[in-house]
Amino acid sequence: MMLYSDPADIHSHRVRLVLAEKHVASEIMEVDPLDLPEDVMDLNPYGTLPTLVDRDLVLYDSRIILEYLDERYPHPPLLPVDPVSRATFRMYIYRVERDWYSRAETIQSGGKKGDKARKELKESLIAGAPVIAAKPYFMSDEFTLVDASIAPLLWRLPHLGIELSGKVANVYNAYAARLFKRPAFARSLTEAEKEMRL
Repeated sequence: MMLYSDPADIHSHRVRLVLAEKHVASEIMEVDPLDLPEDVMDLNPYGTLPTLVDRDLVLYDSRIILEYLDERYPHPPLLPVDPVSRATFRMYIYRVERDWYSRAETIQSGGKKGDKARKELKESLIAGAPVIAAKPYFMSDEFTLVDASIAPLLWRLPHLGIELSGKVANVYNAYAARLFKRPAFARSLTEAEKEMRL
């Protein structure tokens, strides 16, 4: 198994995190998104990262990759077993992408839109604090694909210029500490990501 990964990209990070959680033996190839190797261009018609190659299978959407890894390597399971709960958790992942990832990416692009996105992301995080506080992990007593999606975002908050305060900060700091102390999280970090928290 080969993962072509952007060493600073949030989508690539969550795939690396799930690979580490599942203890999947894989080769991770760090790729510059602005200078993609021909291999990626040949495999992926969109020229995007991450791109996962598993024998003859090529996947290039991070959400699809996460679900494939959870089904291909069922232990530990990172989604609930029953269909209703699985669908619910898939909707949570979709909302993390749509509400949080999209704003993080806008912030990174800079400018006035970045300032607006920073304010919106902070407000959204504040609104989500009661949900985060309710259980050890996101709406669960166990680590799931939702947590694997949120962890890379929380790691990037200082880099994105977002600082939470008061009770909200306490909630997220406690949750982030649980996520970041997982051995798989440490293994998932690239040098570029480590520098985001220096």
